[in-house]
Amino acid sequence: MTSRPRRALHVIRTMNRGGVETWLMHVLRRSDPQLLQMDFLVHTDTPAAYDREIVERGSRLLRCRTSWRSPAYGCAVRSLVRQYGPYDAIHSHVHYFSGVLLALIRGLQVPTRIAHCHCDSFPRDLAAGWLRRRYIQAAKAGLERYATHWLAASEKAGRGLFGDQWRRDPRSQVLHCGIDLEPFRQPEDRECVRESLRVAADELVVGHVGRFEQQKNHPFLVEIAAEAARREPRLRLLLIGEGPARTLIEERVRALGIGSRTNFLGSRADVPRLLSAMDGFLFPSLCEGLPLTLLEAQAAGLPCLITDSISSETDVASGLLHRLPLQAGAQAWANKLVTILRNPKHNQPSGLAVLEKTDFNIQIALEGLYALYGV
Repeated sequence: MTSRPRRALHVIRTMNRGGVETWLMHVLRRSDPQLLQMDFLVHTDTPAAYDREIVERGSRLLRCRTSWRSPAYGCAVRSLVRQYGPYDAIHSHVHYFSGVLLALIRGLQVPTRIAHCHCDSFPRDLAAGWLRRRYIQAAKAGLERYATHWLAASEKAGRGLFGDQWRRDPRSQVLHCGIDLEPFRQPEDRECVRESLRVAADELVVGHVGRFEQQKNHPFLVEIAAEAARREPRLRLLLIGEGPARTLIEERVRALGIGSRTNFLGSRADVPRLLSAMDGFLFPSLCEGLPLTLLEAQAAGLPCLITDSISSETDVASGLLHRLPLQAGAQAWANKLVTILRNPKHNQPSGLAVLEKTDFNIQIALEGLYALYGV
């Protein structure tokens, strides 16, 4: 054990609610400040959902006000690291840009330099134009030369960022992002939660948690819901999250005729509570690393209908995940969804019990981080 706390700087765009950001907050809340001190380098002046709690817990927010497209960006980042350091670890969560960032801070004598991949971007990269391909090439060169550790949320995410042979590199490691299971150990009053959402007792509720952005495939999701509503008049859709595409999806929901059946709940801090109101979970993402929301849905005992390309590492609680290819179309997805909702098999105790023993439990996952940082 070290004589002083290890100091880690996490690099991320902003600390609003999202999969990576929520995981980092789980780590911050559960870690021992006598062993590990965490700071956050963010790329916005706009206040974010977790900013206040970060500061209240004794961590620092380093705000880089220079655009990463600016030639002055490298100087700005190096200045912040020097001002608030020294750090034992730089832990970067900005995908390909991690290669650029780690190249820019070379020479600052940070012994542990981690590039952490949370999403499988391979499908999107295949369609990239020449300019993005050049950027990816340069970023990968930075990852190869300057990262001491290559981390991935799943095997698939690792291959997407670091290449098919990434596991042959001794720096590579899968580090599953754990979730806080404590909220799921305290049963919610399902009827009370539904009443607060103005959901009738006999309605069949399907939910989704995720930012309104291309990756989450909301246009297809609401098309599935509209098809399912034609087959099942009791259907209710709960959408949790914010993002740039929310207004477009609100318009699309109205155009599909399911506006009265859809609740847009925004960004919420009480996702485990809201999951207790649902009968099923819908997740037709275009690409993912290892989505924490699916782990939370399984902890809540919800049957989930998901894209077949999502990593099999997500399958934790037996029988809760149902997979379909996106190419099957909205009608096939709707038929399967209605079947799931009409035959609910909630198994919250067993789902929670399985998760408790895996490295998806934040208490176990934290030990992996401690090892990386040399705690």
